[in-house]
Amino acid sequence: MTVPPAPPPETRPGTRADEAADERFRALRAAVREAVVSSAPALLDLSRRLHAEPETAFEEHRSAALCHGLLAAHGFEVTAPAHGLDTAFRATIGSGPVTVAIACEYDALPELGHACGHNLIAAAGVGAALGLAPHADELGLTVRVIGTPAEERGAGKALLLEAGAFDGVDAAMMVHPCPFEMADFRSFALGTLDVVYTGRAAHPSLNPQEGRNAADALTVAQVALGLLRQQLPPQWRVHGITTAAGTAPNAIPDRATATYEIRALAAEDLRELRQRVEDCFRAGALATGCEVTLERPEPDYLDFRGDPELIRLWGANARELGRAEPVERPPFACTDMGNVSHVVPSIHPVLDISGGACGPHEAAFAEAAVSPAAEQALLDGAVGMAWTAADFAAARI
Repeated sequence: MTVPPAPPPETRPGTRADEAADERFRALRAAVREAVVSSAPALLDLSRRLHAEPETAFEEHRSAALCHGLLAAHGFEVTAPAHGLDTAFRATIGSGPVTVAIACEYDALPELGHACGHNLIAAAGVGAALGLAPHADELGLTVRVIGTPAEERGAGKALLLEAGAFDGVDAAMMVHPCPFEMADFRSFALGTLDVVYTGRAAHPSLNPQEGRNAADALTVAQVALGLLRQQLPPQWRVHGITTAAGTAPNAIPDRATATYEIRALAAEDLRELRQRVEDCFRAGALATGCEVTLERPEPDYLDFRGDPELIRLWGANARELGRAEPVERPPFACTDMGNVSHVVPSIHPVLDISGGACGPHEAAFAEAAVSPAAEQALLDGAVGMAWTAADFAAARI
Protein backbone atom coordinates (compact mmCIF):
# COMPACT_ATOMS: atom_id res chain seq x y z
CA MET A 1 0.00 0.00 0.00
CA THR A 2 1.42 3.41 -0.96
CA VAL A 3 0.65 6.43 1.19
CA PRO A 4 -0.33 9.55 -0.79
CA PRO A 5 2.02 12.51 -0.33
CA ALA A 6 1.19 14.96 2.45
CA PRO A 7 2.57 18.45 1.80
CA PRO A 8 3.30 20.68 4.79
CA PRO A 9 0.17 22.09 6.42
CA GLU A 10 0.81 25.60 5.16
CA THR A 11 0.82 24.50 1.50
CA ARG A 12 -1.51 21.49 1.56
CA PRO A 13 -3.79 21.54 -1.53
CA GLY A 14 -7.08 19.78 -2.20
CA THR A 15 -9.55 19.40 0.63
CA ARG A 16 -7.40 21.60 2.91
CA ALA A 17 -6.62 24.27 0.34
CA ASP A 18 -8.41 27.17 1.94
CA GLU A 19 -6.58 29.09 4.60
CA ALA A 20 -9.15 28.42 7.30
CA ALA A 21 -8.75 24.66 6.96
CA ASP A 22 -4.97 24.95 6.97
CA GLU A 23 -5.05 27.14 10.04
CA ARG A 24 -7.32 24.66 11.79
CA PHE A 25 -4.96 21.80 10.99
CA ARG A 26 -1.98 23.74 12.34
CA ALA A 27 -3.96 24.42 15.51
CA LEU A 28 -4.73 20.72 15.83
CA ARG A 29 -1.05 19.83 15.52
CA ALA A 30 -0.23 22.37 18.21
CA ALA A 31 -2.94 20.91 20.43
CA VAL A 32 -1.59 17.39 19.88
CA ARG A 33 1.84 18.52 21.01
CA GLU A 34 0.39 20.27 24.03
CA ALA A 35 -1.48 17.10 24.99
CA VAL A 36 1.81 15.19 24.96
CA VAL A 37 3.57 17.90 26.93
CA SER A 38 0.83 17.97 29.55
CA SER A 39 1.17 14.19 29.89
CA ALA A 40 4.96 14.37 30.27
CA PRO A 41 5.07 13.77 34.05
CA ALA A 42 2.98 10.61 33.69
CA LEU A 43 5.00 9.42 30.68
CA LEU A 44 8.35 9.93 32.40
CA ASP A 45 7.03 8.15 35.48
CA LEU A 46 5.88 5.26 33.29
CA SER A 47 9.30 4.97 31.66
CA ARG A 48 11.12 5.06 34.98
CA ARG A 49 8.85 2.47 36.55
CA LEU A 50 9.27 0.11 33.62
CA HIS A 51 13.02 0.59 33.82
CA ALA A 52 13.14 -0.02 37.57
CA GLU A 53 11.30 -3.35 37.38
CA PRO A 54 12.25 -5.01 34.08
CA GLU A 55 10.37 -8.08 32.89
CA THR A 56 11.55 -10.47 30.19
CA ALA A 57 9.70 -11.96 27.22
CA PHE A 58 6.15 -13.15 27.90
CA GLU A 59 6.53 -12.24 31.59
CA GLU A 60 5.67 -8.54 31.24
CA HIS A 61 2.45 -8.59 33.29
CA ARG A 62 3.25 -5.54 35.40
CA SER A 63 4.72 -3.62 32.46
CA ALA A 64 1.69 -4.19 30.24
CA ALA A 65 -0.67 -3.21 33.07
CA LEU A 66 1.20 0.05 33.66
CA CYS A 67 0.86 0.97 29.99
CA HIS A 68 -2.77 0.07 29.42
CA GLY A 69 -3.75 1.41 32.83
CA LEU A 70 -2.58 4.89 31.83
CA LEU A 71 -4.41 4.62 28.51
CA ALA A 72 -7.63 3.47 30.20
CA ALA A 73 -7.42 6.45 32.54
CA HIS A 74 -7.54 8.71 29.46
CA GLY A 75 -10.59 7.11 27.91
CA PHE A 76 -9.14 4.33 25.76
CA GLU A 77 -11.14 1.14 25.39
CA VAL A 78 -8.72 -1.53 26.61
CA THR A 79 -8.63 -5.27 26.00
CA ALA A 80 -6.11 -7.14 28.13
CA PRO A 81 -4.94 -9.81 27.64
CA ALA A 82 -5.36 -9.61 23.89
CA HIS A 83 -4.98 -11.77 20.79
CA GLY A 84 -4.05 -14.91 22.68
CA LEU A 85 -1.00 -13.52 24.48
CA ASP A 86 -1.20 -13.02 28.23
CA THR A 87 1.00 -9.93 28.24
CA ALA A 88 -0.36 -8.26 25.10
CA PHE A 89 -3.03 -5.57 25.12
CA ARG A 90 -5.07 -3.52 22.71
CA ALA A 91 -6.28 0.01 23.44
CA THR A 92 -8.46 2.01 21.04
CA ILE A 93 -9.88 5.50 20.83
CA GLY A 94 -11.53 7.48 18.04
CA SER A 95 -13.75 6.41 15.16
CA GLY A 96 -12.11 8.04 12.16
CA PRO A 97 -11.75 6.30 8.78
CA VAL A 98 -7.94 6.04 9.03
CA THR A 99 -6.58 3.54 11.53
CA VAL A 100 -3.05 3.99 12.84
CA ALA A 101 -1.46 1.39 15.08
CA ILE A 102 1.21 2.40 17.59
CA ALA A 103 3.33 -0.48 18.86
CA CYS A 104 4.55 -0.50 22.46
CA GLU A 105 7.41 -2.83 23.36
CA TYR A 106 8.19 -3.36 27.04
CA ASP A 107 10.16 -6.58 27.43
CA ALA A 108 13.65 -6.43 28.91
CA LEU A 109 16.84 -8.44 28.44
CA PRO A 110 17.81 -11.19 30.88
CA GLU A 111 20.35 -9.82 33.38
CA LEU A 112 20.75 -6.55 31.42
CA GLY A 113 17.34 -5.09 32.14
CA HIS A 114 16.28 -2.33 29.77
CA ALA A 115 19.56 -2.24 27.88
CA CYS A 116 17.55 -1.94 24.68
CA GLY A 117 15.48 0.96 25.98
CA HIS A 118 12.05 -0.64 25.65
CA ASN A 119 10.91 1.46 28.59
CA LEU A 120 11.26 4.44 26.26
CA ILE A 121 9.54 2.69 23.37
CA ALA A 122 6.50 1.87 25.49
CA ALA A 123 6.24 5.32 27.06
CA ALA A 124 6.70 7.10 23.71
CA GLY A 125 3.98 4.96 22.16
CA VAL A 126 1.60 5.68 25.02
CA GLY A 127 2.54 9.36 24.75
CA ALA A 128 1.76 9.53 21.03
CA ALA A 129 -1.63 7.96 21.71
CA LEU A 130 -2.40 10.39 24.54
CA GLY A 131 -1.47 13.28 22.26
CA LEU A 132 -3.89 12.11 19.57
CA ALA A 133 -6.72 10.97 21.86
CA PRO A 134 -8.56 14.30 22.38
CA HIS A 135 -8.46 15.08 18.66
CA ALA A 136 -8.71 11.67 17.01
CA ASP A 137 -12.16 12.09 15.53
CA GLU A 138 -11.46 15.59 14.23
CA LEU A 139 -8.25 14.29 12.63
CA GLY A 140 -10.14 11.41 11.05
CA LEU A 141 -8.24 8.83 13.07
CA THR A 142 -8.90 5.63 14.89
CA VAL A 143 -5.91 5.19 17.20
CA ARG A 144 -4.99 1.62 18.11
CA VAL A 145 -2.25 1.02 20.66
CA ILE A 146 -0.93 -2.53 20.60
CA GLY A 147 1.09 -3.78 23.54
CA THR A 148 3.59 -6.13 21.93
CA PRO A 149 5.46 -8.50 24.26
CA ALA A 150 8.56 -10.54 23.56
CA GLU A 151 10.46 -8.52 20.99
CA GLU A 152 13.84 -9.62 22.30
CA ARG A 153 12.94 -13.29 22.15
CA GLY A 154 9.72 -14.84 20.93
CA ALA A 155 8.69 -12.58 18.00
CA GLY A 156 5.61 -11.25 19.75
CA LYS A 157 4.59 -9.03 16.84
CA ALA A 158 4.74 -11.95 14.43
CA LEU A 159 2.37 -13.86 16.70
CA LEU A 160 0.10 -10.82 17.05
CA LEU A 161 0.09 -10.29 13.30
CA GLU A 162 -1.04 -13.88 12.76
CA ALA A 163 -3.73 -13.42 15.42
CA GLY A 164 -5.20 -10.38 13.63
CA ALA A 165 -3.95 -7.58 15.88
CA PHE A 166 -2.99 -5.47 12.84
CA ASP A 167 -6.03 -6.26 10.71
CA GLY A 168 -7.62 -3.13 9.27
CA VAL A 169 -4.61 -0.96 10.08
CA ASP A 170 -3.58 1.66 7.51
CA ALA A 171 -0.20 2.52 9.06
CA ALA A 172 1.90 1.22 11.95
CA MET A 173 4.68 2.95 13.84
CA MET A 174 7.06 2.89 16.77
CA VAL A 175 10.35 4.56 17.72
CA HIS A 176 13.50 2.97 19.14
CA PRO A 177 16.41 4.45 21.14
CA CYS A 178 19.86 4.14 19.61
CA PRO A 179 23.33 5.74 19.67
CA PHE A 180 22.47 7.75 16.53
CA GLU A 181 19.48 9.16 14.65
CA MET A 182 17.82 7.39 11.70
CA ALA A 183 14.60 7.94 9.80
CA ASP A 184 14.99 5.12 7.27
CA PHE A 185 15.73 2.21 9.58
CA ARG A 186 16.61 -1.14 8.03
CA SER A 187 17.04 -4.50 9.68
CA PHE A 188 18.22 -8.02 9.03
CA ALA A 189 15.87 -10.94 8.75
CA LEU A 190 16.54 -13.27 11.68
CA GLY A 191 15.91 -16.95 12.24
CA THR A 192 16.58 -19.02 15.35
CA LEU A 193 17.42 -22.68 15.67
CA ASP A 194 17.52 -25.01 18.67
CA VAL A 195 19.70 -28.09 18.18
CA VAL A 196 19.56 -31.32 20.21
CA TYR A 197 21.91 -34.23 19.57
CA THR A 198 21.11 -37.60 21.10
CA GLY A 199 23.88 -40.18 21.27
CA ARG A 200 24.70 -43.18 23.45
CA ALA A 201 26.46 -42.96 26.81
CA ALA A 202 29.51 -45.11 27.51
CA HIS A 203 32.71 -45.18 29.54
CA PRO A 204 35.55 -43.60 27.53
CA SER A 205 38.05 -46.23 28.69
CA LEU A 206 36.04 -49.37 29.43
CA ASN A 207 33.75 -49.48 26.38
CA PRO A 208 34.23 -46.41 24.16
CA GLN A 209 33.28 -48.40 21.07
CA GLU A 210 29.71 -48.58 22.34
CA GLY A 211 29.38 -44.81 22.72
CA ARG A 212 27.96 -42.29 20.32
CA ASN A 213 29.38 -38.93 21.37
CA ALA A 214 26.79 -36.15 21.13
CA ALA A 215 29.40 -33.50 21.94
CA ASP A 216 31.48 -34.72 18.99
CA ALA A 217 28.44 -34.36 16.74
CA LEU A 218 28.18 -30.70 17.76
CA THR A 219 31.91 -30.22 17.19
CA VAL A 220 31.63 -31.62 13.65
CA ALA A 221 28.72 -29.27 12.97
CA GLN A 222 30.64 -26.25 14.27
CA VAL A 223 33.60 -27.09 12.06
CA ALA A 224 31.24 -27.39 9.10
CA LEU A 225 29.71 -24.01 9.93
CA GLY A 226 33.15 -22.43 10.17
CA LEU A 227 33.97 -23.69 6.70
CA LEU A 228 30.58 -22.66 5.36
CA ARG A 229 31.17 -19.05 6.42
CA GLN A 230 33.94 -18.79 3.80
CA GLN A 231 31.33 -19.05 1.05
CA LEU A 232 28.54 -16.96 2.57
CA PRO A 233 27.66 -13.49 1.22
CA PRO A 234 29.06 -10.64 3.36
CA GLN A 235 25.72 -9.75 4.94
CA TRP A 236 24.79 -13.28 6.00
CA ARG A 237 25.50 -14.14 9.62
CA VAL A 238 25.61 -17.39 11.61
CA HIS A 239 26.28 -17.31 15.35
CA GLY A 240 25.34 -19.32 18.40
CA ILE A 241 26.28 -20.97 21.66
CA THR A 242 26.61 -24.47 23.07
CA THR A 243 24.15 -24.88 25.93
CA ALA A 244 25.10 -28.43 27.00
CA ALA A 245 27.81 -30.91 25.98
CA GLY A 246 28.35 -33.38 28.77
CA THR A 247 28.95 -33.13 32.49
CA ALA A 248 32.17 -35.06 33.15
CA PRO A 249 35.27 -36.01 31.12
CA ASN A 250 34.99 -39.67 32.12
CA ALA A 251 31.57 -40.15 30.52
CA ILE A 252 30.84 -40.05 26.80
CA PRO A 253 27.97 -37.56 26.59
CA ASP A 254 24.75 -38.84 25.12
CA ARG A 255 23.22 -35.38 24.83
CA ALA A 256 24.43 -32.04 23.47
CA THR A 257 22.44 -28.91 22.76
CA ALA A 258 23.00 -25.56 21.11
CA THR A 259 21.08 -22.42 20.17
CA TYR A 260 21.93 -20.58 16.96
CA GLU A 261 20.81 -17.48 15.11
CA ILE A 262 21.01 -16.79 11.39
CA ARG A 263 20.67 -13.41 9.73
CA ALA A 264 20.29 -12.24 6.14
CA LEU A 265 19.34 -9.03 4.39
CA ALA A 266 15.97 -10.34 3.24
CA ALA A 267 13.50 -13.00 4.23
CA GLU A 268 14.04 -14.76 0.91
CA ASP A 269 17.76 -15.15 1.65
CA LEU A 270 17.03 -16.42 5.14
CA ARG A 271 15.29 -19.49 3.77
CA GLU A 272 18.36 -20.51 1.78
CA LEU A 273 20.72 -19.80 4.68
CA ARG A 274 18.61 -21.88 7.07
CA GLN A 275 18.79 -24.90 4.78
CA ARG A 276 22.57 -24.68 4.50
CA VAL A 277 23.02 -24.25 8.26
CA GLU A 278 20.69 -27.11 9.09
CA ASP A 279 22.65 -29.34 6.70
CA CYS A 280 25.79 -28.66 8.77
CA PHE A 281 24.02 -29.90 11.89
CA ARG A 282 22.75 -32.95 10.04
CA ALA A 283 26.32 -33.64 8.98
CA GLY A 284 27.37 -33.78 12.64
CA ALA A 285 24.77 -36.43 13.30
CA LEU A 286 25.71 -38.44 10.23
CA ALA A 287 29.42 -38.39 11.05
CA THR A 288 29.00 -39.58 14.65
CA GLY A 289 26.03 -41.88 14.47
CA CYS A 290 23.90 -39.62 16.64
CA GLU A 291 20.41 -38.37 16.07
CA VAL A 292 19.64 -34.67 15.71
CA THR A 293 16.49 -32.66 16.31
CA LEU A 294 16.24 -29.17 14.80
CA GLU A 295 13.50 -26.87 16.03
CA ARG A 296 12.46 -23.27 15.44
CA PRO A 297 11.63 -21.85 18.87
CA GLU A 298 9.93 -18.78 17.43
CA PRO A 299 8.74 -17.33 14.12
CA ASP A 300 11.34 -15.79 11.84
CA TYR A 301 11.89 -12.05 12.21
CA LEU A 302 11.50 -10.54 8.75
CA ASP A 303 13.58 -7.65 7.42
CA PHE A 304 12.10 -4.21 8.14
CA ARG A 305 10.84 -2.37 5.06
CA GLY A 306 9.98 1.23 5.87
CA ASP A 307 7.25 2.98 3.92
CA PRO A 308 8.83 5.86 1.93
CA GLU A 309 6.02 8.34 2.47
CA LEU A 310 5.77 7.69 6.19
CA ILE A 311 9.55 8.08 6.40
CA ARG A 312 9.25 11.45 4.64
CA LEU A 313 6.52 12.61 6.99
CA TRP A 314 8.49 11.50 10.04
CA GLY A 315 11.64 13.21 8.76
CA ALA A 316 9.88 16.55 8.36
CA ASN A 317 8.40 16.30 11.84
CA ALA A 318 11.71 15.27 13.40
CA ARG A 319 13.36 18.34 11.89
CA GLU A 320 10.57 20.53 13.23
CA LEU A 321 11.23 19.08 16.68
CA GLY A 322 14.92 19.94 16.39
CA ARG A 323 16.20 16.36 16.26
CA ALA A 324 19.67 15.75 14.83
CA GLU A 325 20.04 15.11 11.13
CA PRO A 326 19.50 11.40 10.44
CA VAL A 327 22.32 9.19 9.28
CA GLU A 328 22.16 6.37 6.77
CA ARG A 329 23.43 2.96 7.82
CA PRO A 330 23.20 -0.57 6.49
CA PRO A 331 21.15 -3.08 8.49
CA PHE A 332 22.59 -3.62 11.97
CA ALA A 333 19.80 -5.20 14.05
CA CYS A 334 16.65 -7.29 13.89
CA THR A 335 13.09 -6.56 14.97
CA ASP A 336 9.73 -8.31 14.76
CA MET A 337 8.36 -4.97 13.57
CA GLY A 338 9.79 -6.18 10.27
CA ASN A 339 7.00 -8.74 10.08
CA VAL A 340 4.44 -5.97 10.46
CA SER A 341 6.15 -3.88 7.76
CA HIS A 342 5.66 -6.66 5.20
CA VAL A 343 1.89 -6.31 5.64
CA VAL A 344 1.21 -2.73 6.80
CA PRO A 345 2.97 0.52 5.77
CA SER A 346 5.31 1.13 8.73
CA ILE A 347 8.07 3.26 10.20
CA HIS A 348 10.62 2.45 12.89
CA PRO A 349 12.80 5.57 13.29
CA VAL A 350 15.60 5.47 15.85
CA LEU A 351 16.44 8.31 18.22
CA ASP A 352 19.87 9.08 19.66
CA ILE A 353 20.04 8.82 23.45
CA SER A 354 23.76 8.20 23.99
CA GLY A 355 25.64 10.26 21.42
CA GLY A 356 27.46 7.15 20.28
CA ALA A 357 28.93 6.43 23.71
CA CYS A 358 27.17 3.05 23.97
CA GLY A 359 24.68 0.97 22.10
CA PRO A 360 21.80 -1.44 22.68
CA HIS A 361 22.41 -4.63 24.64
CA GLU A 362 25.25 -3.03 26.62
CA ALA A 363 24.94 -2.43 30.34
CA ALA A 364 25.76 1.24 29.82
CA PHE A 365 22.79 1.59 27.48
CA ALA A 366 20.46 0.56 30.29
CA GLU A 367 21.79 3.54 32.25
CA ALA A 368 21.40 5.78 29.22
CA ALA A 369 17.74 4.74 28.92
CA VAL A 370 16.83 6.90 31.93
CA SER A 371 19.11 9.83 31.11
CA PRO A 372 17.88 13.35 30.31
CA ALA A 373 18.72 12.76 26.62
CA ALA A 374 16.61 9.59 26.67
CA GLU A 375 13.64 11.31 28.26
CA GLN A 376 13.81 14.12 25.71
CA ALA A 377 13.86 11.49 22.96
CA LEU A 378 10.82 9.86 24.57
CA LEU A 379 8.82 13.09 24.38
CA ASP A 380 10.08 13.97 20.90
CA GLY A 381 9.24 10.47 19.73
CA ALA A 382 5.73 10.76 21.11
CA VAL A 383 5.10 14.11 19.42
CA GLY A 384 6.78 13.01 16.20
CA MET A 385 4.65 9.88 15.91
CA ALA A 386 1.46 11.77 16.77
CA TRP A 387 2.19 14.43 14.16
CA THR A 388 3.07 11.78 11.58
CA ALA A 389 -0.21 9.99 12.24
CA ALA A 390 -2.11 13.27 11.87
CA ASP A 391 -0.33 14.15 8.61
CA PHE A 392 -0.93 10.64 7.30
CA ALA A 393 -4.66 10.90 7.98
CA ALA A 394 -4.88 14.40 6.49
CA ALA A 395 -3.43 13.13 3.22
CA ARG A 396 -6.05 10.40 2.96
CA ILE A 397 -9.34 12.15 3.80
